[in-house]
Amino acid sequence: MTLAAVPCLAQGSDLLAILEAELKRNFDALQQKGDPKPYYLSYTVTERDIWVLDASYGSMRASQRQRQRILDVSLRVGDPQLDNYHRVRGGNARFTSGSLIALEDEPKAIVRILWRDTDRAYRGASQRLNLIKSNTEMQVAERDPSGDFSEESPEVDVQPVASAPFTPAQWEPKLKRWSAAFQGHEGILTSNVALVLTVDHRYFVDSKGSRIRHGRAFARVEVNAQSKASDGMNLGLSRSVEAETPAKLPADAAVDKTIATLIRDMEGLLQAPLAEPFVGPAILSGRAAAVFFHEIFGHRMEGHRQKDEREGQTFTSQVGQGVLAPFLSVYADPTQREVAGQDLMGWYAYDDEGVKARRVPLVEGGVLRNFMMSRSPVAGFPRSNGHGRKAPGNEVVSRQSNLLVEAARTVPEAALREALREEIRKQKKPYGLYFEDVSGGLTTTGRDGLQAFTVTPLVVYRVYADGRPDQLVRGVDIVGTPLTSFAKILAASDRPEVFNGFCGAESGSIPVAAVSPSLLVSEIETQRRGKAEDRPPLLPFPRATGGAQ
Repeated sequence: MTLAAVPCLAQGSDLLAILEAELKRNFDALQQKGDPKPYYLSYTVTERDIWVLDASYGSMRASQRQRQRILDVSLRVGDPQLDNYHRVRGGNARFTSGSLIALEDEPKAIVRILWRDTDRAYRGASQRLNLIKSNTEMQVAERDPSGDFSEESPEVDVQPVASAPFTPAQWEPKLKRWSAAFQGHEGILTSNVALVLTVDHRYFVDSKGSRIRHGRAFARVEVNAQSKASDGMNLGLSRSVEAETPAKLPADAAVDKTIATLIRDMEGLLQAPLAEPFVGPAILSGRAAAVFFHEIFGHRMEGHRQKDEREGQTFTSQVGQGVLAPFLSVYADPTQREVAGQDLMGWYAYDDEGVKARRVPLVEGGVLRNFMMSRSPVAGFPRSNGHGRKAPGNEVVSRQSNLLVEAARTVPEAALREALREEIRKQKKPYGLYFEDVSGGLTTTGRDGLQAFTVTPLVVYRVYADGRPDQLVRGVDIVGTPLTSFAKILAASDRPEVFNGFCGAESGSIPVAAVSPSLLVSEIETQRRGKAEDRPPLLPFPRATGGAQ
């Protein structure tokens, strides 16, 4: 069976018509009977068809498919200046329940859930608006008096249904062969290779007249391995290749190479010395720099954080000021679907509030220009720019899409490496660091905590000024504070690299991408990573015998 043949994805669905009719019926009834009256209502249905194939040591351990439709209701009472979504000290609003609805376009089954969830959302919205009005009267005035909802032009765009032809039987032998590459490597305790294919459609209607259907597919081959060093430190490596459809994934030989490199790095880490805490010059590879910007910069560019008084608001008052080196610019661009031939996971046609996607210049020539905006206004930024995002079952906030770091002045990778050696000599350091790959990170943006970040590198090398071979080390975490870290960027390479992944924040886990050239920084701080106390396995490595002897 192919995904393109699935009825709920391939038909000219009447789902939009069902949603429109029931939205009008419910909205009109609440306008007549409700007190307070609603001024806005929207329905979003996320329709997903997901295949997961998973193999380990030459055998399949999962081949499963999940199909579902998830309904989210957004209902606003009050007015755009003050409504039930207004942020109050002590918590965020949540009115949707993320209900499952029928896979078939059967009105009797669907409208009952729409009716129930709309009634539930209205009751919760009314109660919260009363609470908000009480809080407004009792508490000091807010620093940002912007309203709670921006008026946007309705969109009508019913795009063709996306498809990604897929036959599991064609991929299972590949996954078995790729996963078998880990057999015989005694130091690697567990490993697997998985293919995840998602076909995702969004249906959106609202009381202003929007009527949207848009969709996308994305395929991802993930390779994972875990081990344990002799001192008890847990070691894990993950690599992935991504494309919009399975047919666009790299050739088998490229996956073979990815797996061979991962095995080499894991076995190298098992023998590598434990890194010491370090402050000094370093190069972040393009992938590492992309994660660095996503975690440290991107989250601080999300619009709702500029308004929420629980947030640190690192850059809120710096619009029009220099925040990065003058040769650097940063863009948020959900319309860009690939870079250098590699598909990006953060693209979409419309955000989750029905606003058309667009390219947003965040920083131009080092100067801060914009924030990523949902339909929640911020002082100086009254309109959305298409970055209201969420996972099904969550409420929308402003989130990242594709974050693109561009440099007006670049040098070849070899020159960047030589510049690192020169910086090591200048600072009289015993070595510098090269961060080849990272897995992700964590950043703290709330004002009640330390404005800091941690990025978790996977593969790190010491680089010596005298030309000695690089030395692989383990147990490194990058730590620091954002304003200090961005001031240390000295130079950029001429080759951008892509990091695709999933970002988890207030509105759930969403697909994103970050793109950056390699960056030379004059100073980066690392600390030792925590480690477990238990030792590697005591039992000898198992040998295949073909059965009991």
